[in-house]
Amino acid sequence: MADTTGSNGATKSYDIPKTCKAGVVNDMGPNFYVTVEEVPVPEIASDEILLKINCTGLCYSDIHYMLNDLGTEFPNMGDFGVRSPGHEGAGVVVKVGANVSNYKVGDRAGMKPLMDCCGSCELCWGDMETHCPKGVHAGLMRPGTYQEYIACPAKYLSPIPDGVSDIVAGPIMCSGSTMYRSLTRSPLKPGNWACFPGGGGGVGIQGVQLAKAMGFRPIVVDTGAEKKDLALQMGAEHFVDFKEVGDAAAEVVKLTDGLGAHGVFVTAPLAYQNAIPMTGTRPGAAVMCIGIPPAPAADLGANPLKYILQGLTIKGTVIGGMEDTHQALLFAQRGLLQQICEVLPISRMPEGVEKLRKGQVAGRIVIDFNA
Repeated sequence: MADTTGSNGATKSYDIPKTCKAGVVNDMGPNFYVTVEEVPVPEIASDEILLKINCTGLCYSDIHYMLNDLGTEFPNMGDFGVRSPGHEGAGVVVKVGANVSNYKVGDRAGMKPLMDCCGSCELCWGDMETHCPKGVHAGLMRPGTYQEYIACPAKYLSPIPDGVSDIVAGPIMCSGSTMYRSLTRSPLKPGNWACFPGGGGGVGIQGVQLAKAMGFRPIVVDTGAEKKDLALQMGAEHFVDFKEVGDAAAEVVKLTDGLGAHGVFVTAPLAYQNAIPMTGTRPGAAVMCIGIPPAPAADLGANPLKYILQGLTIKGTVIGGMEDTHQALLFAQRGLLQQICEVLPISRMPEGVEKLRKGQVAGRIVIDFNA
């Protein structure tokens, strides 16, 4: 049992079990499958906390890790002995290491895709810590949020503010903060058109909400009635179903004053082939690369003359950092990032993973370990 005395003198305590539930990958590769198993609750080091995960989102990056289809650019989770992926978890601190001073038992916190960074290189000093060469990635290098109890370095956890539920906070740890980073690093200004190919999925639909809150005009390109309803509900001005129109890029150009989108935020790897055409002839447009393509990667090239004459920019952004996550959580606290997920109990995690793998998820699937 771990306990702490709060500011009002009350002592919080948690019974910490010896084992916990976890989604575990079997037969990593094209034929992988997930089972729910009991695994040991980890011990923590002096600079770590034990985080009880209440909710975790299921992200397509998890699928890539389990498929091991990213080529030589990414390590294999099996090389680290990791069998539980996951990197967008929200929960409560149930135990703290001897050297931890920034968290106490009972605090709410979230774990992001980057579990830790060195903190002592120019990247970490300059808001580029997500590129730190010594970064430790959750669910890849260490067990991730598919596991109910995880040991986390205390210095890189994100505190969850009051008024933001774990169900909302979990996906923000990855998809919400990643979209915030991409939107704020794009050249878009209020009133500009922001196009989201794959915007009916977990990453894109949070981008739609953030874009709307920032004064941009979101357009979603995806397919299916469920994704259309969700996109329009969350603030998209238009929904282009690429299975119902002959040319999705031409339809986007038509809807954006006949010029094209100011920014195309690509969250679905298959959409890279149409990303540049969606900018039409819009001067100063940008294509923001977010979705991770499997190997061999998609080609996003064009005639250099197009870049020159249009002032076109192609830019990539990786996962959100500490500041991105903090800001995205503040949007949620203001009610501007709402629940976009289907909630399943841990017993149905294998079903949720399979739905995600098949592209059948509108928004996110979130696993509630307490359901």
